[in-house]
Amino acid sequence: MLSVFISYSHADEEYRKELDKHLEGLRRQGVINTWHDRRIGPGEEVHEQISQKLEEANIILLLISSDFLASDYCYDIEMARAMERHAQGTARVIPVILRPCDWQHAPFGSLNAVPADGKPVAKHATLDDGFLEITRAVRQTADSLGDGTSTRARPVEGAAAKANPAQPRPRSSNLRIKRDFTDRERHSFLNEGFEYVASYFEISLQELQARNSDVETALRRIDTNRFEAKAFVGGQEKSRCGIWLGGLFRTDGLYFSFNGVGDGNSYNESMSVRDDGYTLFFEPLGMSRFGQAVNKKLTFEGAAEYFWSLFVERLR
Repeated sequence: MLSVFISYSHADEEYRKELDKHLEGLRRQGVINTWHDRRIGPGEEVHEQISQKLEEANIILLLISSDFLASDYCYDIEMARAMERHAQGTARVIPVILRPCDWQHAPFGSLNAVPADGKPVAKHATLDDGFLEITRAVRQTADSLGDGTSTRARPVEGAAAKANPAQPRPRSSNLRIKRDFTDRERHSFLNEGFEYVASYFEISLQELQARNSDVETALRRIDTNRFEAKAFVGGQEKSRCGIWLGGLFRTDGLYFSFNGVGDGNSYNESMSVRDDGYTLFFEPLGMSRFGQAVNKKLTFEGAAEYFWSLFVERLR
């Protein structure tokens, strides 16, 4: 069983508790055993326990937020030692981005962070979505480390490995290469993106109504590929939209219309699935933002917020 050390700011206690719940399944399966400073017993030496568990850990999770970066203990002691062990190859450090902050220029900024693309957990449609990604990343890391007897990568054949086998071998973090995405991957990205947008609208409509006493909202899921959203102010309809998959000439993409779904042949905005050789993203056509700068590389959240901004503008 691998040991997982969780380094976090106490300001993020609630996030840490939610992460504990998601990791519990891995513990029950005998994959990992987690530790954080709330497991220090009465009368035990705090700093000694933290230092010992940090040295024993196979995987170290850094729960990143502005409070973590501002904490002298988290940053200068726990994170600093974690990065030393990562560089030595005796532990694997995984930055977990909890809340938006300027983490990319920190010492761990070159590491592959989770959730994907460093998207903060707080920015996901639900916290469960973000912590599920993190749990899967921990499982994947645990699988790659095996039984935990060593966290080093498998030996590299050749002269470089034989020169000094006891010496930790540094490597570059610049390892990304371009690739071709399959039609299946694009299809999955599109469908997952649509489901994210639908969930984003549902939650946002509920919150819009909860925060404004004179506003009522409604979301109608027509089928698996289409939904309509409406907002009423004082009982009068002020905004509506339809969002659906597909469109004219069976083009793959997301489509938006202020008139609802209709027959699916008329729309005010659309997004297509594109890639830059490294990752997939949504690219808006920009019909509704004519003459304005538009971000051409949108994540699921970016696409959802783009459509939401079109919908909510009519209420203002």
